[in-house]
Amino acid sequence: MNTVASRQPPLHEQLLLQAITVASDARSHGNHPFGALLVDHEGRVRLTAENTVVSGSDATGHAETNLVRQATACFSADELNRTSLYSSAEPCAMCAGAIYWSGIGTVVYALAETALYEIIGDDPQNPTLLLPCRTVFAAGRRAVTVVGPFDLEPARGVHAGFWRPQ
Repeated sequence: MNTVASRQPPLHEQLLLQAITVASDARSHGNHPFGALLVDHEGRVRLTAENTVVSGSDATGHAETNLVRQATACFSADELNRTSLYSSAEPCAMCAGAIYWSGIGTVVYALAETALYEIIGDDPQNPTLLLPCRTVFAAGRRAVTVVGPFDLEPARGVHAGFWRPQ
């Protein structure tokens, strides 16, 4: 865990709970329950994004990729390097690639990909790749700090009853 994370876990949890609220909004809009925030180096939420896979008829409409699209349109590479992306769940391989290429410096997430897989199982709506975001980032030439998972009940709860029965 980096030094900022070790000094500020309550802030991480507070921001993750906000990301989970965005995930709940996505669910109420008929989408998969995932949400993300972009937070600047002073801890201010600058952007939010929810999953739009269903409403947007776009398999790449994950919360994190939607956030990356907004962020790269609004901020310079230098600014993005000083931001953190907070996600209700661990970014998938696709989202991790988008985060990497965007230049965002830090990723903080609640629900681990393995825990998500336990919830979703083999639901065809979300064919989960069991590939940790740390592995994707480690294959790159630019460092991305990763903090997580944070075992928060609401991160699991937002998925309750959404996916086909386990």
